[in-house]
Amino acid sequence: MKISFQKVLLNKRFPLKISRFVSSSCYNVFIKVEKDGIIGWGESAPAEKGAKTADEIITELEKLIKTNISNKSISEIEQISRELKISPCSYAGLDIALWDWKAKKANMPLHALLGLPIPKTKTSLTIGIMSPESVKERIPLLFQNSTAKYLKVKLGSPDGIDTDKLMYEQVLESSKKYNLGLRVDANGGWNTEEAKYMIEWLSKRKCDYVEQPIEQGMEKNLKTLYENRLLPIFVDESCQFSQDIIEYSEWVDGVNLKLMKSGGITEGLKVLATAKAYGLKTMIGCMSESSISISAAASISGHIDHIDLDSHYNLKPDPAYGAEMIDGITMPRLSPGHGAFLTN
Repeated sequence: MKISFQKVLLNKRFPLKISRFVSSSCYNVFIKVEKDGIIGWGESAPAEKGAKTADEIITELEKLIKTNISNKSISEIEQISRELKISPCSYAGLDIALWDWKAKKANMPLHALLGLPIPKTKTSLTIGIMSPESVKERIPLLFQNSTAKYLKVKLGSPDGIDTDKLMYEQVLESSKKYNLGLRVDANGGWNTEEAKYMIEWLSKRKCDYVEQPIEQGMEKNLKTLYENRLLPIFVDESCQFSQDIIEYSEWVDGVNLKLMKSGGITEGLKVLATAKAYGLKTMIGCMSESSISISAAASISGHIDHIDLDSHYNLKPDPAYGAEMIDGITMPRLSPGHGAFLTN
């Protein structure tokens, strides 16, 4: 098995501001696995926790490859990765490439190999923290001639909840003509009292649910928010691995899976299974990723309740070819593997 890496700069069409940072571009690492004349493609995106740069990702993966993983199963390689403390965002790309290769070897679309249906839930598009004036400009740019029907609104502004309220009020006004479902992601930008207030405030203003209302590490306070909540509460940063769910399963309504956060498809499937075992709703999201990682995520999204697979729509250009929007759904190409590949 030959494994190679390519570092590629991804530029965003619109910079994305969340509670903790602003992102306008990043270098991702694209992984190519070659064996028996078949190529599997994967992608790793740097993360806040773990490998923070493309070079760190490559260094970590080279360390893993030196352990001679050629004849190991995907499960065995994942276990070795954990023992070596490889960052999940680094390992995710290799895991995706291995699953792509395995499905191509079987001449099956990845979703079919995994026994999953094709996606059927429409994705949301995302709007970062911005001024009301910018909201007026951005929403038409996102939804003009688009079949998307949901908007994820980033709140948790460092300037406080009054700023959040002004932005959201403008979102309500500007989105009327598009008849959008709205959901909010605070990315841990509120304290517990602010979160309690905002959940009640948003419940009166066409919001479907609130994601990560409080900071990761403060999960004990989810119990306070969950009691008498007026909107469903999902966690994102607080849910990295499947075992994390057990701690707060009684205090949330659902969890958000990200392949970069969990280390790829192998652990991602465990996150989904654990969430369902505890009676929780599921969501799948993304970071700064191209069509390759998005196609892998879309391939496992057939049973997921809420979809937020839109980062590749915000690239200029997308360096890969793969998942595209069909009737509002982020749909992988129905070909062997996850259907995506690097084009440059």
